[in-house]
Amino acid sequence: MIDVVLKRFESPDETRRFPKGRFEIVRLGEMTIGRATYEPGWKWSEHVGRELGQARCAVGHLGMVLSGRAVAAFDDGSIVELVAGGLFSIPEVPHDSWVVGSEPYVSLHFLGAEEYTR
Repeated sequence: MIDVVLKRFESPDETRRFPKGRFEIVRLGEMTIGRATYEPGWKWSEHVGRELGQARCAVGHLGMVLSGRAVAAFDDGSIVELVAGGLFSIPEVPHDSWVVGSEPYVSLHFLGAEEYTR
């Protein structure tokens, strides 16, 4: 028998909620995939980091933007824009991020999802 696993983000294994957003987790075998949904005005340092007592996210991310726009900003002053259809690899370097514009931001996270918001 072939073990095929089918899951959907509409029924996640775990949902991590925070002001102006949520991070849904789906586990497939040994892989953890996350879906981030952030409302306009969401900012990591304010809506996730504050509760964790951290000014910056230090988790590495590998993912794809499904909709909306956001930026990731690093302490060296560099800023990268994350836009719908784009793939991203953000290293384990402290960074902040926030939604740009009036549309919700949604992205999938293929690496870093298990540690994110922890």
